[in-house]
Amino acid sequence: MRAVVATAPGGPEVLQVVELPDPEPRPDEAVVAVAAAGVNFIDTYRRSGLYPMRYPHVVGSEGAGRVVALGSSVTGVAVGDRVAWTAANGSYAELATVRASDLIPVPDGVSDETAAAIPMQGITAHYLITSTVELRPGDDVLLHAAAGGVGLLATQLATLRGARVIGTVGTPVKEELARQAGATDVIRYRELDDLTRQLPALVRELTSGVGVRAAYDSVGKDTFDASLASVRPRGTLVLFGASSGPVPPFDPQRLNAAGSVYLTRPSLGAYTATREELLGRTDELFALIADGRLSVRIGATFPLREAADAHRALEGRRTTGKVLLTL
Repeated sequence: MRAVVATAPGGPEVLQVVELPDPEPRPDEAVVAVAAAGVNFIDTYRRSGLYPMRYPHVVGSEGAGRVVALGSSVTGVAVGDRVAWTAANGSYAELATVRASDLIPVPDGVSDETAAAIPMQGITAHYLITSTVELRPGDDVLLHAAAGGVGLLATQLATLRGARVIGTVGTPVKEELARQAGATDVIRYRELDDLTRQLPALVRELTSGVGVRAAYDSVGKDTFDASLASVRPRGTLVLFGASSGPVPPFDPQRLNAAGSVYLTRPSLGAYTATREELLGRTDELFALIADGRLSVRIGATFPLREAADAHRALEGRRTTGKVLLTL
């Protein structure tokens, strides 16, 4: 099979397409013919060495496709089933091995591309809005990268729960996408001379001086200070990514000074700790898609051989919605 391997820690140039032996499933695994693989920031963190990995390794952990082989102890899944997943290292490949307990059934009428776009970013958006902070009608929230894959989905989910989304984006095109998803107010951060000072001032102006109940920050180093200054007393700063780099160590007394603000760093694994929770979240997402209340934007697709270009586009913030590799 063909697969994309990170040969060493580094930039997108370390990604190479190689031929590898077809995988054999362990007793609790299935082998899936990959139709589409999700491209996510976590892939770039693992490729770059920000998250420690062994090299070389096949990149990617998310995708969708059709089951072609089963391990000896697998039940409840059949060869030919359409499935998706979010926790199978080595998904940038023609064939991926996935633990049967991590497989997500894909309903009829859902395309492979949509199925591949839902597991990581859709589940992330779902737990952020429904669990990390259980949003209520009338809540004000700040959401960075509101036109990104998680951003567009989280904006829609927050709006469905009656919350008001203040989004940040980089361009007029992304502003329009965020507004179409339901963002009430959109701030183009590139037009701010001093983001750390000006963004919180704008947010507080939009919230009658109070601040937001929750700030969702996937950017990290560049926006952390502005996010913290935008949260109301006893509100929550949710740090769920680091597209601009990790947040440097800081004095926890800053949370006290901000008004007893909560800080959390959630992970998808912690919010899909059981199969019931995993399927509960994805069932709800697929139901919202089916009845037209949730729209999934596929912003860019690349063939497998162009994985490096996909990483360059994602890291350069030149994408909107979901980025996929297609096979």
